[in-house]
Amino acid sequence: MRRHLNGLYNVSGALAAILIFAICLLVSAQVVANLITKLFGTSVALTIPSYADFSGYFLAASSFMALAYTFKHDGHIRVLLVRDTFSPRLKYHVDRLVLLVAAATAIYMTYYMAHLTLEAYEFGDQSFGIVAIPLFIPQFFVFLGLLIFSISIVDNLFSAAKSEQTPLEG
Repeated sequence: MRRHLNGLYNVSGALAAILIFAICLLVSAQVVANLITKLFGTSVALTIPSYADFSGYFLAASSFMALAYTFKHDGHIRVLLVRDTFSPRLKYHVDRLVLLVAAATAIYMTYYMAHLTLEAYEFGDQSFGIVAIPLFIPQFFVFLGLLIFSISIVDNLFSAAKSEQTPLEG
């Protein structure tokens, strides 16, 4: 089971990296198109339709797809200044409480995003850009990222429940 969960987190992180790379390619292509337009004048006006919209959707998807991978590799910022003043016993309980609250929050956000995505699909919501994109597509990737993130927090919570050590040591 551990191997499958770690694989899920790695695939999620890889997809986030691919989406960031796609943003770089898209923006670079538009910059080259702008350069060609500047060099040859308005007779050769090149543009990638809705490239800013696509970049925004890729950024949202990559941000959420990277959450679980970053969490499992201790990449999220943690404010440990107050926590580190606690006794080991209190630190043990506070860490589990924090994980429980984080899990509840992530699960709630996942539920809400699932509802929002289904609603966009049912109503046929589309973007207002030059290229009309069904909004459930980018929303689905945000939902998927939140779902995998929720799984990673619950995974950490169960691992912490079985462990004698504090789970939030960075």
